[in-house]
Amino acid sequence: MTHLAQPAELGRDHPATGALADAQTVTSVTHWTDRLFSFRITRPASLRFRSGEFVMIGLPGDNGKPILRAYSIASPVWDEELEFYSIKVPNGPLTSRLANIRVGDAIILRPKPTGTLVLDALIPGKRLYLLATGTGIAPFASLLRDPETYEKFDQVVLTHTCRERTDLAYGEELMERIARDPLVGEASAGRLTYYPTTTQEPSRNTGRITERIASGKLFEDLGVPAWSAQGDRVMICGSMGFNLDVKALAQTAGLEEGSNARPGTFVLEKAFVG
Repeated sequence: MTHLAQPAELGRDHPATGALADAQTVTSVTHWTDRLFSFRITRPASLRFRSGEFVMIGLPGDNGKPILRAYSIASPVWDEELEFYSIKVPNGPLTSRLANIRVGDAIILRPKPTGTLVLDALIPGKRLYLLATGTGIAPFASLLRDPETYEKFDQVVLTHTCRERTDLAYGEELMERIARDPLVGEASAGRLTYYPTTTQEPSRNTGRITERIASGKLFEDLGVPAWSAQGDRVMICGSMGFNLDVKALAQTAGLEEGSNARPGTFVLEKAFVG
């Protein structure tokens, strides 16, 4: 097992972290499958972020330089800790090491949150679609526990596409947590729809979500009209191929890509983990 530094071994001036990095402590680790895991770390008292943003986190490399990747913050903005959801990439420079972390280990955090999957990047609308594949559900785990999401939209739809049914466990547990959440449980009741699909194993909804959007099956199942720029807003987070495919579908429906500087009717995340 790879040795992971303890918090005392890392600091702001430690050569392995760089001048802008802090060491935070792992407080819990959950392995959902042999390929998927989540973990929580301490949160710097000064860190502020918007729901849907990501930060750079990592571990020291063999050459003394940190291995850092962009990870969406899955915890809500009010949480005292930071939660992340990760895939174990075979021979991945960072994830192969992260997969071995334990409570008490140290994680390098560069506390400069950023990202496009934020409510500020969307103009007001009626229905918000959050489309994710795999660990792309992470930023939506934060947005779905933000009261502002339910203040701005009448209906929220989360789609989560994975290979197998077991890969949906994190999202299923998230729905249970939201239902019990004292801040958004009541607001989300009857307004939040969870629509999981699997691509390599039969399930209630088998197939790619992109095909269900293109065919209209998604909207038929939800009992709502197809996407329209008048009331629908879309956030996209998954593999690069998935993001581009959904982007094309959104543009075909007349939606326009937004950003922090120029809000639009859909946004997608462009940071990836390896």
